[in-house]
Amino acid sequence: MSSNRILIFDTTLRDGEQSPGASLNVHEKLEIAHQLAKLKVDVIEAGFPVSSPAQFEAVKRIADEVDAIIAGLSRANEKDIKAAADSLYSAPRKRIHTFSSTSDYHILGKFGHERYGSTLQEKRKTILKMSYDAVAYAKTFTDDVEFSAEDAGRTDIGYLAEVIETAIEAGAATVNIPDTTGYTLPFEYGEKIAELKRRVKNIDKAIISVHCHNDLGLAVANSISAVQNGARQVECTINGIGERAGNASLEEFVMALNVRKDLLNYYANINTHEIYNTSKMVSAFTGMLVQRNKAIVGENAFSHESGIHQDGVLKNRETYEIMTPESVGIINNKIVLGRHSGRHGLKSRLEQLGYKVSEEELQHIYDAFTELADKKKEVFDDDLRMLMGDEIQKKDEIYELVYLQVHTGTNSIPNAVVRIKIGDRVIEEAATGDGSVDAVFNSIERALGIKSEVESYQVRSVTSGREAMGEVLVRIRSGGKSFTGRGISTDIIEASAKSYLSALNQKEQYAKEVETLNQNEKLSEVI
Repeated sequence: MSSNRILIFDTTLRDGEQSPGASLNVHEKLEIAHQLAKLKVDVIEAGFPVSSPAQFEAVKRIADEVDAIIAGLSRANEKDIKAAADSLYSAPRKRIHTFSSTSDYHILGKFGHERYGSTLQEKRKTILKMSYDAVAYAKTFTDDVEFSAEDAGRTDIGYLAEVIETAIEAGAATVNIPDTTGYTLPFEYGEKIAELKRRVKNIDKAIISVHCHNDLGLAVANSISAVQNGARQVECTINGIGERAGNASLEEFVMALNVRKDLLNYYANINTHEIYNTSKMVSAFTGMLVQRNKAIVGENAFSHESGIHQDGVLKNRETYEIMTPESVGIINNKIVLGRHSGRHGLKSRLEQLGYKVSEEELQHIYDAFTELADKKKEVFDDDLRMLMGDEIQKKDEIYELVYLQVHTGTNSIPNAVVRIKIGDRVIEEAATGDGSVDAVFNSIERALGIKSEVESYQVRSVTSGREAMGEVLVRIRSGGKSFTGRGISTDIIEASAKSYLSALNQKEQYAKEVETLNQNEKLSEVI
């Protein structure tokens, strides 16, 4: 590998999915993984296999089908590592990514029990042994083992160097130095990477990786500083999604390398023309909207409002643009599909947008497409993206909306009637409410005999015009956990009903996963 090449480790499907409300089902994860392969990322971290049956299944399916290095995350224990190895079994190229906490904050918080040692020094020795044993065990399943020192950004440099040296000695081919809490500043983080290169005697036997969080808005800047000081793998996510304030944004880091080649003599093998499609797909599936002024992929990234700016751009785009929209895959084409468009035209356009569609799936999607085309007349790319998200989401649904009727007016109490399909049964119920949406939610709750707290309700127009597709995102809270649902329709009330049922479907799926995990735990205890 060239000394100037930067490997891109994408963790959208693992760390990105940990964003509150960004839960993805197996089918959605698989679609995104195929698109990430098209984007040509080097490593796809597909999930945390031991955490749930759905996570295990998603990693396994991606390992079976997607052409990239596929990684599974594990804590530093045999159970986690074996689950990761089993889920990755069929992958031609696989990586087990294991981690241990290394900062005093984490050691005293997570390993406070005396069984790990009575003093901080004793606990540190325990972590060293756990780290060595974890890497050595993972190495029995694959030569490609990555070790992460969790909260390295706040870890004492002397102890951090000792941990990294131990992990490499055990067989780690990649060592990750994560700024887990987004605490460090660019010059400080870069110096930490440089100091590790000086202190760790076997550092030449491993690739240094960095995983930066964005709590201070410095994740990309820290990643660049790390690369300048010797890191050769950067862990990032599409649209910068992730825990709390998110991770380093893949598109921002990659385009920084592309645009500033005069100062950054590094490159990544990313197909930048797939950046926009990937961003849109992740946004559609996670329900996490991309802010309008987001760098590279935001709606305003290549828009110019000021008269002075418009005049300059019209004369020469380089006046106010440091890259072209086409370089990241934004193409203003005039292809519009309608009710007379055939299956071949629809499939071709979906493939251009990054979706892999089988002939069997195409029939269901085409039926939904023609229904939408009858309502809208003209169907645009963003309509298709929303439609794909809606169709893929249906694969795991337990509750399905089959009928909705709403009565409302300025001088009447809004009421709604819903029919919901649950397996072979159809339940009908009616309710009133403080507005049409509240009436719909109340009728759904009455039909299903449940009650949930609605934490947030968001509405946006996917495309422009009176016939625009409306997208509704509803986040509910139940049992101390939040679930986000998404619904689309040209009718915003129908979209609201779908989004609420979508959130309830996620809640039911989660309950099933917990039940399965509990059963497996009991079974393992018996065995």
